[in-house]
Amino acid sequence: MAKVLVIADIKQGVLKGSTTQLLSKAKAIGAETAVVAIGSNIVSLIPGLVNAGSDTQYIADDPGLELFSAGPYASCVVDAAKQFGANLIWFGFSESGKAVAPRVAAQLDVACATDSTDVMLQADQIEIIRPAITNKVLQRVKIHTGQLVAVVRAGAFEATEGIMGTENVVKLSPPAADLKAVIRQILSEASGEIDLADANIVVSVGRGAKDQAGIDLVKELANDLKAGFGSTRAMVDAGFIPHYKQVGQTGKIVAPTLYMAIGISGAIQHLAGMKGSKVILAVNKDPEAPIFNVADYGIVGDLFEVVPILREELKKMRS
Repeated sequence: MAKVLVIADIKQGVLKGSTTQLLSKAKAIGAETAVVAIGSNIVSLIPGLVNAGSDTQYIADDPGLELFSAGPYASCVVDAAKQFGANLIWFGFSESGKAVAPRVAAQLDVACATDSTDVMLQADQIEIIRPAITNKVLQRVKIHTGQLVAVVRAGAFEATEGIMGTENVVKLSPPAADLKAVIRQILSEASGEIDLADANIVVSVGRGAKDQAGIDLVKELANDLKAGFGSTRAMVDAGFIPHYKQVGQTGKIVAPTLYMAIGISGAIQHLAGMKGSKVILAVNKDPEAPIFNVADYGIVGDLFEVVPILREELKKMRS
C-alpha cells in the first residue's frame, strides 16, 4: 500500500484548504495517510488535521519554528517521512512548499517534481502529470526512484466531504538551528485582503483599466463579491499593483470556482496562472481578445461601462 505524507499548509496559525485537498487525493488512491504540521503553538490544529483525512499526525511544535526557515522545516519533514516510511511526499503550491521540497528530496536522495497536476500509481511505478511550455502540453513523467517529493499545483485535487482520519499523534524532536541563515523578521502586507490561493472567487484586472481609477473600479467589484483581487503582469510592471497579486506564469497559480478577467487580453503567460478555474468570465472591448477562447462567459464591452452594471445587478440580487 502506498504511504502518502502531506505537509500541512499553515499560515498565521490557520490550516489552509490545500491540506484537505491533498489528503482527499491520497485517500482516493487507497493510500495510508499522514500529515506533518510544523510551527509554534499548533496543538489546537490536531482535530482539523484528523478531520482532513490523516491517520497519523506528526507534530513539530517548538518556539524556534514560529518563523519559517527552509532548513529546519525540511529537517522536520525528512524526520516524519523516515518514521512513516512514506513513498509519496506532497507539498501544496505555496512559497514555503516550493522552498522546502527540493531540500527534502536532496536529503532523501529521491526525485522531486514541481507543478504536478496529478500523481498515479501503476503497480510499483510512480507517474506524474505536469504542464509544460506555458500549459501548451502535458508531460507524463515516470519516476525512477522509490520515493517522490512533489509540489502539487493549486486546485489540482478536489477536497472530498465527509472524509475522516484517525487521531494518532507523533511528536517530532525540534530540529537543529540553521547555522547558515537566521530569520529575524518576516515582513508582509497587513492588508486584511483575501489570499488569492484561498479565494473561491477571484477578480483580476488588466491593462484595460488604464489607470488607478480603473483599478479602483474593478477592486470595488471584487469587494462586492468578497473575492480575491489579482492582476496581470502589465499592471504590476507599471507600478499600480504589488507583485504578490500577480496571476500568471511568473505569479500566483489560482483555481477558484469563479475567475473574472476584467480588461485582460489573455496573454498565454496569464492564462497559465488561471486556466484551471472552474468558471471563467471575461470582460473585454476587443471581440478578438484571446481571453474569450478560454472563457465560459464573455462580455464584449468597455469595462468602465460593464463593471458598474455588474455591481448594480449584484445589489439588486441581494436586495
